[in-house]
Amino acid sequence: MQHEQTADLPYLRKVVGASMAGTVVEWYEFFLYGTAATLVFGQLFFPQTGNELDGIIAAFATYAVGFIARPLGGVVFGHIGDRVGRKSLLQFSLLLIGASTFLMGCLPSFASIGYLAPVLLVTLRFIQGFALGGEWGGAVLLVTEHSPNRSRAFWGSFPQAAVPVGNLLATVVMLALSALLSEADFLAWGWRIGFWLSVVIIAVGYYIRTQVTDSPIFTKAREEAEQRAAAGYGLTEVFRREPRGVFTAMGLRFGENILYYMVVTFSITYLHHREVDTTRILALLFLAHILHVVVIPFVGRAADRVGRRPVYLAGAALTLVWPFVAFPMFDTGGTAMILGAIMLGLAVHGLMYAAQPAIMTEMFPTRMRYSGVSLGYQVTAIVAGSWAPLIGTALLRQYDSWVPIAWYILAAGAVSLVAALIMRESRGASLAAIDAADLQRLEAGGR
Repeated sequence: MQHEQTADLPYLRKVVGASMAGTVVEWYEFFLYGTAATLVFGQLFFPQTGNELDGIIAAFATYAVGFIARPLGGVVFGHIGDRVGRKSLLQFSLLLIGASTFLMGCLPSFASIGYLAPVLLVTLRFIQGFALGGEWGGAVLLVTEHSPNRSRAFWGSFPQAAVPVGNLLATVVMLALSALLSEADFLAWGWRIGFWLSVVIIAVGYYIRTQVTDSPIFTKAREEAEQRAAAGYGLTEVFRREPRGVFTAMGLRFGENILYYMVVTFSITYLHHREVDTTRILALLFLAHILHVVVIPFVGRAADRVGRRPVYLAGAALTLVWPFVAFPMFDTGGTAMILGAIMLGLAVHGLMYAAQPAIMTEMFPTRMRYSGVSLGYQVTAIVAGSWAPLIGTALLRQYDSWVPIAWYILAAGAVSLVAALIMRESRGASLAAIDAADLQRLEAGGR
């Protein structure tokens, strides 16, 4: 308990840097796929029907495979991570996602090998998603379990800020390639360079992660669990002991997850369909990601000062409004209006996203925390972000209107709004006290 209040700030900053380095790399590769799915994969890896949206829908179906794999990765990594630690699994996930992404850049097209091309693409996407499923829980816990009680949301927000940094990096690479190459060259081979670059940045992220260790509170909890037969860990234990935390976390994630992928992935499809050129879309996303990176730590600080619930409620409520403001702004075709709509969406998202590591960390005891946060965060992606771009594209194809899409986003935001209303405020919570209460329950159950 003393450790939490008198954290070693220089070492904490080192932990934050290690967490962010790997997270930037892994999300760079995950989002690179999302951008390529919109711009390239629909044309190269699937049969052409004469309607460009059909190829994009097929590509987004493979995009969803990565999200479906993420909960499986979260369960496996969470179960093992609660037993052996966070650091070693984070290093393994980094190597796994790097290998799958590099191989994506080597795949032959549908014209070369037929239906084997999408099969291989789906297989690699599944491996990529599996690795990422274990990444988030370990990365944020590495930080939040080292953080002081009074500033856990602030420090925990930095791994979250690494997500838009990764997206920013992916956008920069694809923007540079699309701007420097002709459309024919970009489609033929240029897009592959972004995937091959993963080898370089994986090496950097892996090295940085070798410089930190698991937190003292995790080490203590593991020692205590080994001494008590009743102190289980993993998937069944977290559902048996903390079901409210798991389902509340899922509800909090639902609207936030859908909003994000509608803003950063589906918006590319929507604007492209409205004949806004690719280079301009990517340049505007680049600027909006910078805002997102800056906003997240400020929101984390606010969640430490005023509480987690008020900040999250504001974000969920504004999610209901954003699409009805943003899509008319998109339809103007004006650069400033499009940029404003994207920035507004990412600012709203930041109100929900920044405090999630602290919120979910404070929901679970240390011995089952990796499993709990991975389930709450990743399982939601199966029905939320994984299908959001595909559903948005299908609605656009069916109605050629943004109105049904806006109602879809509103409904998603309403789920997170309800979850935020029923969540418990945990600002300033002591992880040591949470573990002590868990231990008392275990001993009471044993008696």
